[in-house]
Amino acid sequence: MANHKSSIKRIRQAEKRRLHNRYYGKTMRNAVRKLRSTVDKSEAAAMYPSVTKMIDKLAKTNIIHKNKANNLKSKLAIFINKLA
Repeated sequence: MANHKSSIKRIRQAEKRRLHNRYYGKTMRNAVRKLRSTVDKSEAAAMYPSVTKMIDKLAKTNIIHKNKANNLKSKLAIFINKLA
């Protein structure tokens, strides 16, 4: 266990941030899964802006890498365009 007040606080903060990041990362992954499971093109196109916004916010706060965010958005756009 840590001995210094500052290191105890650092552990507390790190745990709080870890849980926060895990929650939003999981929420984003679930939204992406939901969009990918959609078979209707208009419904998927309607969901795309909100999922994109979520991905961009996570990239901005360094929860996910900016290149991963761009790859996800690109793959989703390709998926939507391929729907009949």
